[in-house]
Amino acid sequence: MFWFQQGMCFLPASLVIWSSSNFIISYIIAIYRNDVDVIFPYISDTGAQPPESCIFGFMTSVTAFLALVTMYVRYKFVQRLNEDLRRVHHTLNACAFGLGMISCVGMCVVATFQETTLTVVHDTGALLFFGTGMFYAILQSAISYKINLYRSSLCMCHTRTAIATITLLAVLVSIVCGTYVKRTKLHRKPTDQDYTFHLVSAVGEWIVAFSFVSFFLTFIPDFKLFALQVKAELVQYS
Repeated sequence: MFWFQQGMCFLPASLVIWSSSNFIISYIIAIYRNDVDVIFPYISDTGAQPPESCIFGFMTSVTAFLALVTMYVRYKFVQRLNEDLRRVHHTLNACAFGLGMISCVGMCVVATFQETTLTVVHDTGALLFFGTGMFYAILQSAISYKINLYRSSLCMCHTRTAIATITLLAVLVSIVCGTYVKRTKLHRKPTDQDYTFHLVSAVGEWIVAFSFVSFFLTFIPDFKLFALQVKAELVQYS
């Protein structure tokens, strides 16, 4: 049996591979077509113009679906452990999953509404995606410590906490610097007044994106330990 056939680990593995490919493919196509600058464009810039906008929208929607399924399986895993251990409060687990769902909705909004057409809607989706995704990582790090003695290694708990901390700092930097970016355009020059703010904000955005990827990568060892079964029940109504 190959490692990706163990338990449910194919879910986070698929999410990591697909989402990383999404960022890289859209960036390469946008650079090839000279639609964006080579040096740290916004991630959304790489999916603002066709044909890369079509690819970015499709792949991001699939990423949101894979993320939602992965978060749900993680939620059920913690819920099942908690039936015996009573170490994680149900509200904490449910809150984490709820934030994850909101983050996936934000991701779909980002994929559907390009920043060059409906900037306000796009930015709102980005805030939902990054903001709630950040809190999801923080809550999952806390949950990992609570079930550490039973499933997750202490090193993995520390790794998740480190990634969540980096995500928090990068989100704050990206948002603060982004507020000083006055114009929405795909090509920028160092002589632009807001160029430095744009550059720092874009770097922060890329860090956040790959921090999320790295965080889900840490789910693979846990997902090897269990399987999820769906039970169908036939209910007859009189």
